[in-house]
Amino acid sequence: MTDISALKANLDGIKVEDDPRIVRKKSRDFFWYSPILKEQLDGVTGDLLVSPKNVDEVIRVLKVCYAADIPVTARGAGTGNYGQAMPLSGGVVLDLSEMDAVKDIKPSVVVTEPGAVMADIDAQTISRTGHALRIHPSTYRIATIGGFLAGGAAGVGSVNWGGLRDLGNVIRLRMVTMEAEPQVLELTGSDVQKALHAYGTTGIITEIEVPLTEAYDWIDVLVGFDDFINAIRFSEELANMDGLLTKDIATIEAPLPHDYFLRHKKFIRKEQSVVVLMVAAFAMGALDGLLSRSPGAEMLYRSDRATAEDITHLPPAYELTWNHTTLRGLSVDPSITYLQVRYPDMNPLETVGKLQSIYAEELPGHLEFIRYNGRLVPIGLPFVRFTDKTRLDEIIKRHEALGCTIFNPHRFTLEEGGMKQIDPVLLAFKRQTDPKGLLNPGKMIAWEHPDYKFDSDQGFLFPGLQRS
Repeated sequence: MTDISALKANLDGIKVEDDPRIVRKKSRDFFWYSPILKEQLDGVTGDLLVSPKNVDEVIRVLKVCYAADIPVTARGAGTGNYGQAMPLSGGVVLDLSEMDAVKDIKPSVVVTEPGAVMADIDAQTISRTGHALRIHPSTYRIATIGGFLAGGAAGVGSVNWGGLRDLGNVIRLRMVTMEAEPQVLELTGSDVQKALHAYGTTGIITEIEVPLTEAYDWIDVLVGFDDFINAIRFSEELANMDGLLTKDIATIEAPLPHDYFLRHKKFIRKEQSVVVLMVAAFAMGALDGLLSRSPGAEMLYRSDRATAEDITHLPPAYELTWNHTTLRGLSVDPSITYLQVRYPDMNPLETVGKLQSIYAEELPGHLEFIRYNGRLVPIGLPFVRFTDKTRLDEIIKRHEALGCTIFNPHRFTLEEGGMKQIDPVLLAFKRQTDPKGLLNPGKMIAWEHPDYKFDSDQGFLFPGLQRS
């Protein structure tokens, strides 16, 4: 049990909050996308919210908590979907959102603190250099860059630049270890991967250096198709056109766009599958040429020809893609959920077609096209009309039998939400940077069970959590 009074006294001068309602709110993310995680994690909360303003305060917090054996779970804006930033063991929730400085801007590089909001970073870099971030989540307007690096994997821009773990997408990270005397480490090259998508289990990120790319005037486009497979074929052809510059290509099966994109609904017929695009303004003529030879393609909306009212009231295209697609669905039908699927390298669209024929309306399709190991491939975020966990597990097994990899959004551990294997490099690094295992405990199976087997349908469950 955390001694809140003693902890607050030891952190005098640092911003803290112990109101249970506020602490509980800041202990949560978008875990409720999953009905499985909602049942397991709904009662999770920290004991104290601490909001450092600089790296010296971070070091002080970690030193105090290390001495008292108090867990620390870092968070940014809390827009993740898998309970990454939820404190399973209570303790301190370390809110880094007040460390939000953009520290240095060069023509092709930006250095920031972890709490900088990604849209705010771009506003500064674009105005000063005409360059912008390579990749951002659909929650761009509220997500912090530290939270994205620690909890995300890919997003808007990945059609060109791949994922965060692709070498070159993160130049340098500065992070603080959790030891009796916390150290400040500089990670560069492949070493940055020890902190990326690690949920803050290997250290607290305090400074980030990432490359920028040229900023373009992006046009939001919706293209409709009466056949989902034709929409996918169009998306694949467009994704492979190197000269026709896009920033996002999302393909969403009917009737989801009509039913869930409420503000765009007037442009979409119920039977239409929709390809959501961000297209460079200079490439719109080329896109028109592609549409003219694409069977069944219908231009539904383009922001450069929108009315002033639509421009004011419609969300940007990226807020129709990635997990914003799921969020918009949940706002209409709270019973749905989703999966995250990497299709087999050979003939991925053939596998998508097989799955569509098997599941029909039970698993409406949603694809995002990204660059993966140098190839443009579709990644699936299909909706699931959820009935129960048994059926969900059956759907996952059927995908795996067809050669798909499921990055399971219904599990809260690094390994089960990833490649379902122990990462010995990450484990060794955590032993170095967090010898007591106090950083976000329960999220790395390898820490407690380095020989864990991933062949159980039940999956790992942190002690004290409810089995659904």
